Amino acid sequence: MAHDHNVNPNAPLEYQSETGRLNITGFWTFLGAEIALFSTLFASYFALQARVGDGPTSNEMFEAGLVMIMTMLLLTSSFTCGIAIHEMRANNKTGVIIWMIITLILGAGFIGYELYEFVHYVHEGVTLSTSAHWSMFFILLGTHGLHVSIGIGWIILLLIQLARRGLTPKTASKVFISSLYWHFLDVVWIFIFTCVYLMGMVN
Repeated sequence: MAHDHNVNPNAPLEYQSETGRLNITGFWTFLGAEIALFSTLFASYFALQARVGDGPTSNEMFEAGLVMIMTMLLLTSSFTCGIAIHEMRANNKTGVIIWMIITLILGAGFIGYELYEFVHYVHEGVTLSTSAHWSMFFILLGTHGLHVSIGIGWIILLLIQLARRGLTPKTASKVFISSLYWHFLDVVWIFIFTCVYLMGMVN
């Protein structure tokens, strides 16, 4: 396509081609839909927050130490992802791959701890059917965890492509878009940490 050759060498690598710029703009639109999805889930959680039925309350189940470990893993992964983009703009392919791999390891650690948390709750008798409150808890956090898992798989595929094709405006725009997705999931987790865990532990 002709516009693929419309390159601006003065722009950051991911913005140098028109296709890259359009893809990044389109992805911001996609994130708008994701914001609507998570807003709906949060609204449902708040609407059902007090409906614990005969089940335990959040204060009885949440473990501050576990929540802090998950939070630190995911927030640190956002930092390492940012370093990867910095390396990309310095045209350092090896640096991008290394920092993205570290990001993936941290993200996988987060998923591991989240699965451990879910299994622990199930062993304690807390499941989707325990109450409306716990049903929305599992749906909200499960949806976020699914998104993180998809992000891990997506970035792995991008790194394979990057290793084969090198840093080009096309591969750079893909890596940048994946970083936007990753940072978005970190922002969602901050809201989960604050509105679900912190509020749940003080109520």
